[in-house]
Amino acid sequence: MDYHEKLMSKNGLSTMTLAKEFLNCDVGDKIPTVSELNEKIGLARGTIQNSIKFLQLNGAIKLESKGHLGTYLMNKNTLILLAFAGITSIVGVMPLPYSKKYEGLATGLIVAMENQYNVPASMAYVRGAENRIAMLVADRYDFAVVSKYAAVNFKKRKDIIEIVKEFGPHSYLFKHVILFHDNNATNIVDGMKVGIDVESIDQRVMTEKVCQDKDVQYVRLGYNQILEKLQDGTIDAAVWNEDIIKDKMLHLNYRIVDLTDDGNTEAVIVVNKDRPEMKKMIGDLIDVETVLNIQKLVLEGRITPSY
Repeated sequence: MDYHEKLMSKNGLSTMTLAKEFLNCDVGDKIPTVSELNEKIGLARGTIQNSIKFLQLNGAIKLESKGHLGTYLMNKNTLILLAFAGITSIVGVMPLPYSKKYEGLATGLIVAMENQYNVPASMAYVRGAENRIAMLVADRYDFAVVSKYAAVNFKKRKDIIEIVKEFGPHSYLFKHVILFHDNNATNIVDGMKVGIDVESIDQRVMTEKVCQDKDVQYVRLGYNQILEKLQDGTIDAAVWNEDIIKDKMLHLNYRIVDLTDDGNTEAVIVVNKDRPEMKKMIGDLIDVETVLNIQKLVLEGRITPSY
């Protein structure tokens, strides 16, 4: 059946919108009334009624009216609803896999997203939580992986994303540290040049915290430039990821960033709040324990990362 052709021959926008609404419903749920849908999605009542009938006729949903109790979703064919919703793939975005922990996380997500709906799932890799969330909100990606720390900090500024999966402390990284160029340095002091990546919410906010009340010069750098600039003396200090130091067995002077909030070590998945159907899909498809088990096997060297 050519669902795309059917969409083009009917009121495609309304059918697509209603398909997403039903993807977000569980079998047995009471569905919104036509008036409620009219208020929510801004389409004419007649158009909504026609689209619901269209979805029923094409086997996407089965509804049952229970009089004054309302209408209930008795069955749904997720494959058909996905086709009518225009969801032909799921693409997530996460940090560049430059540590074993990130490689394990990427591998775990790919394994977890294998699904019975035959919807291809893949990952893209972009530096900086600020960039990843911006692309998510622009609908370039369906979900984004960031630290819980970054997600919460972003939501305080713009409440347009929602956390849908949490993977627990140390699933994102083990610890943040302050790196020093001088082997004898132990603290940030006045006069230091400190590397800061403004596109990384974690790195930026933590850098500002550890430099609080200090007269330092911030040097804007990409995260992947920090190590080189620290080693050649362009900067004196920077917040960085301890996992990379241990993975690469680097001999550097550093100390742990002492923060009470472990949200900076926890990986979470966020979605656009305007896409509840994707919240439902990610909730159904991605099992936290599966992802963590795969990540652990990669860290132990028992399986080869594949992402």
